[in-house]
Amino acid sequence: MKKKYIIIIILVVVGFIALSASTYIVQEKEQVIITQFGRPIGEAVTKPGLHFKVPFTQVANFFEKRYMEWDGDPEQIPTKGKKYIFVDTYARWQITDPLQFYKRLKNERGAQSRLDDILDGATRNYIAKNNVDEVVRSSNRIITVIDTLQMNINDTLAHIKIGRAQIQQDIIDAANEQTVELGIKVLDFRFKRINYEKKVQTQVYERMKSERFKIADKFRSEGQGDASKINGEKEKELLKIQSEAFKTSEEIKGKADAEAAAIYTSAYNKNRQSRELYSFLKSMETLEKTAKTETSIILSTDSELYKYLKKTN
Repeated sequence: MKKKYIIIIILVVVGFIALSASTYIVQEKEQVIITQFGRPIGEAVTKPGLHFKVPFTQVANFFEKRYMEWDGDPEQIPTKGKKYIFVDTYARWQITDPLQFYKRLKNERGAQSRLDDILDGATRNYIAKNNVDEVVRSSNRIITVIDTLQMNINDTLAHIKIGRAQIQQDIIDAANEQTVELGIKVLDFRFKRINYEKKVQTQVYERMKSERFKIADKFRSEGQGDASKINGEKEKELLKIQSEAFKTSEEIKGKADAEAAAIYTSAYNKNRQSRELYSFLKSMETLEKTAKTETSIILSTDSELYKYLKKTN
């Protein structure tokens, strides 16, 4: 009996092992290549679910169906203008033909190594064909500063013919020409970071400072010109106001003097006594303003003032 139970247990275990070895489960994110003694059998299995294979002789090789990441190493690359820049890049890729992928690359590690060569080489080629401005900028955007002046500084920016976005797309196209036979496709490529070499950075910063100083000097020059114009108009307006005010005041004084003279004349011509009183008062007023206590005055006998002083004596 014991031998019978042992045999049954052995058969169950062997059956379980055989069943496990003859089935495999494909997830939504996976695709499978079946190999027999290292050689691929049939087409790729991409449909999710439970699948069967020959146990022990066939092996299920699982590959990602999702997008995968490639991260390049920062490297120093010369541009068309012979300026060295540090470029850091990244990309996204996908296995589009699992069978071809297995035949040429075997696994994802092999794919990453191959992409290093392809994408780094394409990056070097296209950066070497273009200037720094083309790699950094994507368009010939119009830049204006200070809304009140609307000063255009586009003369300090180089004209872009290709641009960063197009260079990135050219690198993708060039890479896919080589990866199509590998069963993979580069979906996206981007410059993560671009920077100048230390020596070049100093030169670029100095040039930027010089350009900004030039713009600042232009601002100051235009501001001083506007200020001079405003001050000139202010002085002109002030002189006009002062001239008009002086003219008005002189006209008022003239009218007042004319009215006073008319009043004096009218009072003088009313009667003789009034004229004599007026002459006396004016003479006394003149004497008071011109003579002091210690003042000696020599008067002729024909003087009007002598006449009044004689009468007072």
